[in-house]
Amino acid sequence: MTSRTVRSTLIPSLRYRDAPAMIDWLCRALGFQRHAVYEDGEGGIAHAQLSFGDGLLMLGSARDDDWGRRFAAPADIGNRVTQSCCCLVADPDAHYAQAKAAGAQIVDELHSPEFGGRAYSCRDPEGQLWWFGSYDPWSVPAAGRRA
Repeated sequence: MTSRTVRSTLIPSLRYRDAPAMIDWLCRALGFQRHAVYEDGEGGIAHAQLSFGDGLLMLGSARDDDWGRRFAAPADIGNRVTQSCCCLVADPDAHYAQAKAAGAQIVDELHSPEFGGRAYSCRDPEGQLWWFGSYDPWSVPAAGRRA
């Protein structure tokens, strides 16, 4: 095994019907940054990596291939999702205002959860669910964690 620095060991992956538009929206509305974007030569995205703080999101265009058939768009399953991304932000109030101004569908209004911090959740234009908040689960002492 080689020694290397790993920034993020858990990287969510999403598929979008209009990945180029979603990359623009995720960057403008939610604060992601383009790390790498590889077009597929047919107007779609073969693979993209968007950074968010120390985290990374991988995404690509929805397509009818072996990997793509394992995904369902929220619109195809009653606007439900089987997972969501939780993102830590320093200023949830400012992040909420930016997302709302960019047209994010707010699912849970900005609030102060009982476990700490401030948080809200929203949907992107293709229905994926996102949670943003200031609660830092890494700051909870090990003895205070429940199994």
